[in-house]
Amino acid sequence: MITNPADYTWLVEAVDGACLTYVHGLTPEEVISRRGGRPEDFTPMSYWDLGGAVESGVSLGVTTIGDWVLTIEPGWNGIAEEVIMPLSAGTRVVSHYFLSIKDLDHFYWIEDGELRFCFIAQEGYSEEVPDELVETMERIDSLYPSLPDPHSGPMFLLAERLTGITLTAQLLEEPTYLGGAVPKPRSWRMPWPQ
Repeated sequence: MITNPADYTWLVEAVDGACLTYVHGLTPEEVISRRGGRPEDFTPMSYWDLGGAVESGVSLGVTTIGDWVLTIEPGWNGIAEEVIMPLSAGTRVVSHYFLSIKDLDHFYWIEDGELRFCFIAQEGYSEEVPDELVETMERIDSLYPSLPDPHSGPMFLLAERLTGITLTAQLLEEPTYLGGAVPKPRSWRMPWPQ
């Protein structure tokens, strides 16, 4: 199946203002621990129950999709450099956040602490496109010659290319998540290519 950006328009409302992060090859408990949480404090819940009030820290929902762990959290805590770089140790992390009302789009692909590709709000895409994404970027350019906001489709196409996961409403809403709290990042600094 070839996914088109229009296939992701429902996500704009479903996860607007949230950070989605895909982590390859770890368990949900390992991801929670790397985020500074205690797995034993997380409880099973549905997608609709995520984001409830937490006494301190940041709400985090974690589930498994194939060889990947998907995390969902409100705000952009998951793309802070102090969070995303250690999370990627020894593995691949793909993360994106958007707040459509303010056109705040962020997309990151990080391999073992190395930023491979990104899109940062008001800054644009990384200058160099890795070979793994050339075909996808050409497809995005042909589908969107006017350079749209990444959350309107391109960021989901990039995530799909890097993870093999075509995010659907069913895939987002049906799994059971482990939900709980992790510490807030001390810094809001975002990764940027050197």
